[in-house]
Amino acid sequence: MKRILIALCTGSLLLTPPETAGTGKEILKVPEAVETAVEAEAGTDTAQGPDISAPSAVLMEASTGKVIYEKDADRQRRPASITKIMTLILIFDAIDSGKIKMTDEVVTSAHAKSMGGSQVFLEEGEVQTVETLIKCIVVASGNDASVAMAEYIAGTEEEFVKQMNERAAGLSMAGTHFEDCCGLTDSATHVTTARDIAIMSRELITKYPQIHNYSTIWMENITHVTKQGTKEFGLSNTNKLLKMATNFQVTGLKTGSTSLAKYCLSATAEKDGVRLIAAIMAAPDYKARFADAQTLLNYGYANCKLYEDHEMPVLPEIVVQNGVKDMVPVKYQGGFSYLGVDGEDFQAIEKKLMLPEFLEAPVMPGDTVGVLRYELGGKALGEVQILADGQVEKAGYRDYFRKTVGAWLMEAAGTERK
Repeated sequence: MKRILIALCTGSLLLTPPETAGTGKEILKVPEAVETAVEAEAGTDTAQGPDISAPSAVLMEASTGKVIYEKDADRQRRPASITKIMTLILIFDAIDSGKIKMTDEVVTSAHAKSMGGSQVFLEEGEVQTVETLIKCIVVASGNDASVAMAEYIAGTEEEFVKQMNERAAGLSMAGTHFEDCCGLTDSATHVTTARDIAIMSRELITKYPQIHNYSTIWMENITHVTKQGTKEFGLSNTNKLLKMATNFQVTGLKTGSTSLAKYCLSATAEKDGVRLIAAIMAAPDYKARFADAQTLLNYGYANCKLYEDHEMPVLPEIVVQNGVKDMVPVKYQGGFSYLGVDGEDFQAIEKKLMLPEFLEAPVMPGDTVGVLRYELGGKALGEVQILADGQVEKAGYRDYFRKTVGAWLMEAAGTERK
């Protein structure tokens, strides 16, 4: 029996695939049926969904960030002018922080004027406002306008691109690396993924919803004032989805194409309060990217619905032990939304408020003290953290003495009134 066991063990070692030898790690081969189930649960390629021609795509719901559909979502590809979504995020960041204003006047440099590809034909020394340049970027995908804004915000395009990559890292866009601010480069290392496009699109439209004031413009004129005189120039939106017949409202967002990147699109839409993002990469032609986006958006609106809680329970103050104060107010960290599928009964969602009977001092503002949990049919949908909304320091001897004296005086006053 021992000889048989030794022979079996030896045989199994000889059958070990050569790539696992010497790694120091055990590799567990998952059976094919289980492997498929695990993959679907992890949210890699969606097993069932619409048929699209683009090799990479993602459909995401904006408020929750939930991915509804994906196809080769993490494959790095050239993004072309989809790059400008990150450029716009940095522009609106600068406006939001007060660093620049919409009315600021930006002077076009020789470097900005030299950009090829999609442009609005800015001349060196030409002055345009920040708002006008935003329109040029969003509507006409102006490379010259993008570089002019990059230089205005960061001094040089190189420094601006560094900030783009830092912002991307902050959004956990693991598959993204930028080398210019407009996507005109042919560099093989200027890349992103369909998932990352959806992530940065979500950041732009949820943090700066005013972007839709520009991304829904179909045509508009700007005025060039140069040494050669004054002339009108027409901006025409590159997002033809805006004029396609749909059962949802198209709200943006950005197109992109080069011979190497092929045809890319980040399409945003809204219907019944649900905002969806369809990210398309490397579609075979310009019509296919719009058809794919429309297919994905139709699929999303046909199969999903959004639950948002507008009646969260009123929160009580919580007792604090051994503190200079006896109570501390609390607040919700934010709201709650859940993207479900048709057929789910949102009326049956249960809310469970989970708070401690008391807290121990010290308590600092922002400390997590509890959660509001949401469940449907025994399944946890998610939760909202509950935070301390005040500070309570730990009591010392003097504090205890004051409390004792104060309680004694109140008791004495009550006795006298009787």
